[in-house]
Amino acid sequence: MLPTENRLRRREDFATAVRRGRRAGRPLLVVHLRSGATDPHASGESVSPARAGFVVSKAVGGAVVRNQVKRRLRHLLRDRLAELPPGSLVVVRALPGAGDADHAQLARDLDAALQRLLGGGAR
Repeated sequence: MLPTENRLRRREDFATAVRRGRRAGRPLLVVHLRSGATDPHASGESVSPARAGFVVSKAVGGAVVRNQVKRRLRHLLRDRLAELPPGSLVVVRALPGAGDADHAQLARDLDAALQRLLGGGAR
């Protein structure tokens, strides 16, 4: 489970990450990253922590499969929050093949997408 301060909840925040952020696509998922975005809803001058949200549509599978994919992605991203710049917004969108993928395949695709977005990978 992601801590409360690391959850992306508002529709505007999802839209900001998707429309104004960078994108890296992999066979099982697409990751959108808006680096160092300031949180207009935060009070004070403090930098907000990295926040993440997930989009898993019905194309991935039924309700049980969608929730399983979301749980796996949340667990994987929780371990990688320290790598993200403070104040960044991340949206992970699962593609239809994610429902049939195992934990290791999702981890590989997530790592590759994050590495590309954070400047460590070539196009």
